[in-house]
Amino acid sequence: MQITKATAAHLPRLAELFDAYRQHYEQAPDLQGAKAYLAERLAKGESEIFVALYNDEVVGFTQLYPVFSSIGMKKAWILNDLFVDPAHRRIGAARGLIAASRALGELTNARYIMLQTHTDNITAQALYEDTGFKRDDEFYYYYLSI
Repeated sequence: MQITKATAAHLPRLAELFDAYRQHYEQAPDLQGAKAYLAERLAKGESEIFVALYNDEVVGFTQLYPVFSSIGMKKAWILNDLFVDPAHRRIGAARGLIAASRALGELTNARYIMLQTHTDNITAQALYEDTGFKRDDEFYYYYLSI
């Protein structure tokens, strides 16, 4: 398993996985939209995307967006997306992607990395807790859809 920063060369397979990830969250298939969205993030440097390579095939990815902590007066990261092709799960891809995310946080002297998952996603919760994430039971999160 190799974890590396995504480049334009990874885009065709990365877009397929991103589209599958979105479909998992009940979004309509849109491979061209997924490719355009990721191409724009890469071109503008608006996110950090890591890919997991297994036998030179992209089998998973994670995407982090930068934010800032006013309290800590530091950069922070939102680990917004993490997905591994179901045929390639349980071979270390997700752990490798999380390790790359942690390394990014350390490299950028970030205050924290935050993520969210569904309350019924027990498998992901176990992975996150096993890799050092702590569940927040103190704060409520609110969203305003636009």
